[in-house]
Amino acid sequence: MSAPAAFGWGTIARLGLVQTALGAIVVLMTSTLNRVMVVELALPAAVPGGLVALHYAVQVLRPRWGYGSDVGGRRTPWIVGGMALLALGGLGAAVATALLRTHAAAGFALAILSFLAVGVGVGAAGTSLLVLLSTGVAPGRRGAAATVVWVMMIAGFVVTAPLAGHFLDPFSGTRLVAVSGTVSGLAFLLALAAVRGVERPRPAAPAGAPARVPFRRALAEVWAEPASRRFTVFVFVAMLAYSAQELILEPFAGVVFAMTPGATTQLAGLQNGGVLAGMLWVAGITTRVGGPVLGSLRVWTVTGCAGSAVALGAIAAAGFSGPEAPLRALVFGLGLFNGIFAVAAIGAMMGLAGTGGRAECRDGTGEGRHGTRMGVWGAAQGVAFGLGGLLGAVAVDLARLLLGDTLPAYASVFAGEALLFCAAAAMALRIGAPAPAPPGPAALALSPG
Repeated sequence: MSAPAAFGWGTIARLGLVQTALGAIVVLMTSTLNRVMVVELALPAAVPGGLVALHYAVQVLRPRWGYGSDVGGRRTPWIVGGMALLALGGLGAAVATALLRTHAAAGFALAILSFLAVGVGVGAAGTSLLVLLSTGVAPGRRGAAATVVWVMMIAGFVVTAPLAGHFLDPFSGTRLVAVSGTVSGLAFLLALAAVRGVERPRPAAPAGAPARVPFRRALAEVWAEPASRRFTVFVFVAMLAYSAQELILEPFAGVVFAMTPGATTQLAGLQNGGVLAGMLWVAGITTRVGGPVLGSLRVWTVTGCAGSAVALGAIAAAGFSGPEAPLRALVFGLGLFNGIFAVAAIGAMMGLAGTGGRAECRDGTGEGRHGTRMGVWGAAQGVAFGLGGLLGAVAVDLARLLLGDTLPAYASVFAGEALLFCAAAAMALRIGAPAPAPPGPAALALSPG
């Protein structure tokens, strides 16, 4: 392998700084530039929404980037290259936003290119970072490692947003470009320093090594693996359920419980606090207690999905109970189980990336299909996350038209999300389960995959 046999906590924290850098740039795309376009430039909210959707849509290409790192046998160039493209995209998006006021056509063209670059950069760097962690983190530390990198990405959000906001006042297009350029440049340098020296040089390919497998064949081989295919479907269903409440929970609290904007913002903070608590719980229990049950990432993935389903069902019922319903406690519980599910699933993803039987080590690199598998799962996650928020909001509008009332409309959508989480929990029970024996040559010849 190109990574050390087992990363220590210092190395895991260093690699987490890549996620911090990534989050620092992305938060400017999804919050600061969104606000500037809608408020200062008076553009329809659909404009920044569509640009962010581009960033999610391009995630479907993650398997190709993962395959590229498999072929090269090293992950660091893809992390560095992805972060460079992300930084350029972040700067370009700020320049485009400043241009929109005076040169609309050029501004929109540059904005589209920049958000595509952001999506490609996030996918290339994020996929290869998870693969590097999966090959270098000991199995008992994967849950904790997933928590570290996720929390450090959130730290990038938390630190960058207020600092950028401080330096943006008084607002001007020039100041926006300067702040965004500074953040992008510093984030790239931080990521560069974080990965320097972590990965070992790739050994020379032995004489007579087999020819590399083309991308389409590598992708088909990964998809033919029952475990990879099951996990892809699980990730898509679970992330669809996870993200579908993204745009409807705060409006639900405002409409049904008459909460003020400040109160609903606090509610979102409470949910995020629950997510953090759930992540830390899984990290602590799997690392310090361990064992076949408490140390099992599959157990915690199922627990997180099932608990999220119960919490969403309770939130759906809470609207019918009136103001005395413990909405805040239920929202914290939803965040708690979301965090448990998310970090356990990422840890399981790290473990599964290195398994695959007949698709392994066909290209002579010694790296197998780690990156291709992680790319397939990353694509499922990105597409589901992008669709989830949109589908949740559209479902509420459709349910309101069909049912003729707001409360049943929200309740029905929350109940639908709960059912999705129940399906995800059932799928999670099979994560890591032994695959059936591979079919014989004749059966493979007839297989549509």
